[in-house]
Amino acid sequence: MENFDKQKIDEDVRAGFPFNHRWHNNFHLEMPFGLINDPNGLVRHGKDWHIFFQWNPFGVVHKNKCWAYTTTRDFVNYSVPVLAMHPSDEHDKDGCYSGGGFVSKKTVNVVYTCNAKDENGVRTSAQRVGILKDGKVEKDKIIIPGNPEGYTAHFRDPYMFTRKGTHYLVLGAQRADETGCALIYENDKGRWKFRGEIKTDYKNFGYMWECPGIVQFGDIDVMIFSPQGLESEEFKYQNKYQSGYMVGKLSLDSLDFMHGNFEELDYGFDFYAPQVFHSAGRVIMLGWMGMPDCDDDYPTGKEGWRFSLTFPREINLAHGRITSRPMHTLKNLRKNYELFEGREFTDMTEPLYEGTEIKLDLRFGKATKITFTLNYAGEKVLLTYDKSEQTMTIDRSKMKLGGKGIRKFKLFADENFKMHFLIDRTAVEVFMQNGEKVASFFVFPKKDCIPELSITGNKEIESVDCRVWELGKFNFA
Repeated sequence: MENFDKQKIDEDVRAGFPFNHRWHNNFHLEMPFGLINDPNGLVRHGKDWHIFFQWNPFGVVHKNKCWAYTTTRDFVNYSVPVLAMHPSDEHDKDGCYSGGGFVSKKTVNVVYTCNAKDENGVRTSAQRVGILKDGKVEKDKIIIPGNPEGYTAHFRDPYMFTRKGTHYLVLGAQRADETGCALIYENDKGRWKFRGEIKTDYKNFGYMWECPGIVQFGDIDVMIFSPQGLESEEFKYQNKYQSGYMVGKLSLDSLDFMHGNFEELDYGFDFYAPQVFHSAGRVIMLGWMGMPDCDDDYPTGKEGWRFSLTFPREINLAHGRITSRPMHTLKNLRKNYELFEGREFTDMTEPLYEGTEIKLDLRFGKATKITFTLNYAGEKVLLTYDKSEQTMTIDRSKMKLGGKGIRKFKLFADENFKMHFLIDRTAVEVFMQNGEKVASFFVFPKKDCIPELSITGNKEIESVDCRVWELGKFNFA
């Protein structure tokens, strides 16, 4: 194992703030070095929101899985991230994998997967709890020593939820026949009892379900998870791995889940392994802006770091579907404001900022195809809505560096079309039709430049109202 000198690592992280490389983002959580991925242990305690996330402080590859940790009260001002947990014993020597957070006896606690392999590479997955003290997780007992019979050691990512005073864990798993599923454990007088598999209509839906979570909106249950191994289709499942949800009713007596279709949470190139906070009736989601097993798509690796977390999103349930919007604290980053209006036009271009928020409300008029172009000194990302087909296409093949390709998905619009952009230095998040669909993706402009936004119609566009804010930076102290 590496030498996990917490004091030195923490000092090196602090010295890396503020960022100065032009590809480092201003209002997306990142680290000055190493590789980050899944958000973990999201919990609110008192006035503080506690955020953990996977991190390799020694390189930009998926090894040495640790947990980094930061806190915030407003999702604008953060504590400088620290090393909270690292591989340290026979149980987790090959990685402190993902998990959840909870509050117990007025302390923040975590539950996570210990990953260990023997000399033959055979994996053991155990689930363990820990207590947060002074920015460090003190590891406690193993609560689930191994995978249950009938399932492989791909058994991980515990997430705790509570129903009627009883605590449960939901975990991602793989059946012995190498198909994905989710399992439930119940706390019975301090001991964790295996209850069984959540019974869904998806019997052969990928080879592994990662990062499951159970969320309630009133009396409706939503299971969020990230299946691996789905075959790409014309309008869905276009990334290497997916993240999405199913809506319905989960019986914790029979474990039957009466649910609708699996729906994706994000249709961009770079989104995976989301996790949620619960607080005062709100559900706040963070996702990993990145994609496993696609590291060559992210040229920041040559600069010593990879990946970001999304801006926090508030999610709601409407008509059986999840809608997403940036958390309202975004307004605390707003600086300059401009309003652009266009009437009866086919083309308009507006300059942006290093960090920009844009809200667009467009009336089609005669136009049936609208293209929104982010122009980075000649490199371009094209977002094209075709009303005649009810499809949105995102094309970043005109960028020189990083991942390219096309994403295409269905999206309904009639007279009006609404877009909400968050454009950071490299991270872009787009919320469409009041958050009915969302797309997150990276761009890595070759030149140091500020982008422009162009709106072009195949015929005359009746009108567009375009509100633009300059956005400031997260503060770390």
